[in-house]
Amino acid sequence: MRAKDEVTKATLRSVLTSISKQEASGKQQSTLDEEQVIDVIRSELKKRHEAADIYASAGRDELAARERAEAEILTPYLPAQLDAEALGAIIAEEIDRARLSGNTGLKAMGPVIKSVRDRVGAQAEGSRVARAVKEALTEI
Repeated sequence: MRAKDEVTKATLRSVLTSISKQEASGKQQSTLDEEQVIDVIRSELKKRHEAADIYASAGRDELAARERAEAEILTPYLPAQLDAEALGAIIAEEIDRARLSGNTGLKAMGPVIKSVRDRVGAQAEGSRVARAVKEALTEI
């Protein structure tokens, strides 16, 4: 912040504000745990990506570039994402477990997604997990 990098300063302040708002929401104030803070940062990152796409489609390239720069600032604050192979291996294991318990085909999608999300935590986005599970279940 002392380096006078205005984009970084504004981005971090915005995220801190979002965290504070989240803590103050509800009937009584609470402190967010690490997982909840990561969810807030992930939400802010998603907002930046969506805004950059909207600005780019409207021909506002300078604003799109700023949103992308803000997204790059937030990325290091998130845990590393699992690569496709590791995620695929976990999904295959969970599909096998679901089969053993009698769930097959797309009926197994909900329980498999839940168990994969429990295992990977913040290392894979929910939409990415759901997409990979659906692909794996339709291939079988």
